[in-house]
Amino acid sequence: MSRFIQLFGMALVMLCFSAMAQEAVKAPKDFTLKEINGEKEFTLSKAKGKYVALHFLLKTECPFCLRHTHSYAENAEKFPNVVQVFIKPDTVEEIKAWAGKFDNSDDVKTPMIYRDPDARLAEAFGIPNGYEFHGQVVHYPALVLLDPDGKEVFRYVGKSNRDRFDIEKFEAKMKELESK
Repeated sequence: MSRFIQLFGMALVMLCFSAMAQEAVKAPKDFTLKEINGEKEFTLSKAKGKYVALHFLLKTECPFCLRHTHSYAENAEKFPNVVQVFIKPDTVEEIKAWAGKFDNSDDVKTPMIYRDPDARLAEAFGIPNGYEFHGQVVHYPALVLLDPDGKEVFRYVGKSNRDRFDIEKFEAKMKELESK
């Protein structure tokens, strides 16, 4: 009986690793996002040679997303080798209204906010959906970090609208990755 349990356990672990590998394969090798004013685009292949931090922000009005975005924008100069990409699945009008609440009091400019219509990129990166926030079901807030070749090297998926990978943890993660 214990041999059966061991084999069953090993099979379960292998199944989990297989599912995780399939999830990673779903992520697009290249993609383009338009910023909300439609003037600029972010294309992953054009960021080769730099790390790319994809910040998947919540759909709807979210003050925690504003604080998170402001914190990263305020510390952007600490990470010259990282392109910070802030992504919201809302309509252009909703994103503009949300970004209009960005705190520019300490001379931190509102960073470029890119639109992910219907959260298609979040889906492609396997960001879980099903979080209920402001009467809507949305994807969880997440950070996906891609290396200079566009390969995923780290991800953090929050468990609530307040659960974010803060800037101090990001700084430590970047030091770890760049020291390899």
